[in-house]
Amino acid sequence: MSGKRSQATTLVDLALETADLELFHTADGEAFVTLPAGTHVETWPLRGGPARRWLSRLFFEREATAAGSQAMQDALGVLEGIAAFRGAEHDVHLRLAEHEGAIYIDLADEYWRTVRIDGDGWEIVADAPVRFRRPRGMRPLPYPVAGGTLDELREFVNVDDEQWPLLAAWTVAALRPRGPFPIAAVHGEQGSAKSTTVRVLRELIDPNVAALRSEPRDGRDLMIAARNGWVCAFDNMSNLSPWLSDALCRLSTGGGFATRELFTDSDELLIDVQRPCAVNGIGELATRGDLLDRAVVLYLPRIDRYRPEDEFWAAFQQARPRILGALLDGVSAALANIHEIKLDRPPRMADFAYWAVAAEPALGLDDGSFLDAYSTNRADATALTLESSPVTEPLRTIAETEFVGTATELLARLAGLAGEDVTRRKTWPGNATALAGTLRRLAPNLRAIGVTVDFSRGTGRRRSRLITIGTAAESSVQTVRSVRDPATSDAADAADAADADSGPRSNGSTPAHTTENIAEGTR
Repeated sequence: MSGKRSQATTLVDLALETADLELFHTADGEAFVTLPAGTHVETWPLRGGPARRWLSRLFFEREATAAGSQAMQDALGVLEGIAAFRGAEHDVHLRLAEHEGAIYIDLADEYWRTVRIDGDGWEIVADAPVRFRRPRGMRPLPYPVAGGTLDELREFVNVDDEQWPLLAAWTVAALRPRGPFPIAAVHGEQGSAKSTTVRVLRELIDPNVAALRSEPRDGRDLMIAARNGWVCAFDNMSNLSPWLSDALCRLSTGGGFATRELFTDSDELLIDVQRPCAVNGIGELATRGDLLDRAVVLYLPRIDRYRPEDEFWAAFQQARPRILGALLDGVSAALANIHEIKLDRPPRMADFAYWAVAAEPALGLDDGSFLDAYSTNRADATALTLESSPVTEPLRTIAETEFVGTATELLARLAGLAGEDVTRRKTWPGNATALAGTLRRLAPNLRAIGVTVDFSRGTGRRRSRLITIGTAAESSVQTVRSVRDPATSDAADAADAADADSGPRSNGSTPAHTTENIAEGTR
């Protein structure tokens, strides 16, 4: 038997001989390698292109010949086994991570630097204690510069004064490492800079080669896009199908996707992520109540004067480091203040509201301006939900005299009041089951206009399920208020809204590595 070593064995030995190399796995079993690259280390999935290219280079430098494809496949399989059974378990993050009360943002630059943010400020660091992965298409953020203001962003997004607090809040909320995240639904007529506004937001937070995408074909495509990008931005949509509306809700507040893994008989591909999302279109995209409950709806005004594209983007790229620095100040302020925030009757997206109010002082917003704008936005969303449903008006008529009966009986009453033209619409519930589902979706919005919907089971001989339609004292969406007085603040009340503890620096101070220092030290 020949003692000659195979190419696969040589490849494995070369990898294991590399100093500072670490093979490890994630909680779901994916194998990764952290390997040295000059003055820094990089983290890559073992089955990805960068790890394969690194291993190919090692082999060529040793053997002066190329490794065969089968040998490479065999070697990677062995290394995956070592990572799975001998390696430690670590989390691997995309763009943002949280560790010991601080937030880390991957700048995705060639030196693998990150920004560390806590309640006392932010700084650029070269040795973050968290691991990041970099999918294909991910582009670097600029080195942030301290001393800027978020008002500079207003030159590049087409929102009016009333909606500016909502856009500012969505942007700073997108820099939280975990959700729930609000969905930005951007509407406007042709030429109102909808696509440009959404693209600017993504360039500021999570630049990508494909900054804006068309509507995904199915849930699998959506979840894969979410796994490989921090911000999901979909452009020029004419409507949101029910499946996509539900899927965006899962991305906003959390939910998984499972499908059969390719080239297997029974293995599942499981993806569970939360992501900030933005969609734009001319018509009303978000009309279902559960999506509007999670959305910030922005209506862009008409633009009277346009700027050349090259001039616009050149000005944005020049301002982007300062705008990013101002956003980081907002994140730091949120971390510092969130323990002191109380909301009277928090809204549906309570985490978002707490975070936005806590960041308000650093964003240049007047005290309470976000909550005022958000309350108005939610009231408008309630009205839009009700207007988009054909059963709303006949339900209001029935509620005036109260109704108790089955879903079938109620559907017949509604059809008689609505008329044939309305009942022929695709959105009209076609049967009792569909009507019950529609009522459950509309119930929170109907309560806001004084119409109550209750489900119960009859007694005696009538054991069927009953629906009661009635009226209550008419109410509107309540305006929530903030209390900033730390002396009266109860830490226990705010504990479930807190994201991090404070650290050792001053908010808004010059970071440890400015753009100029990095240029002098590493280029």
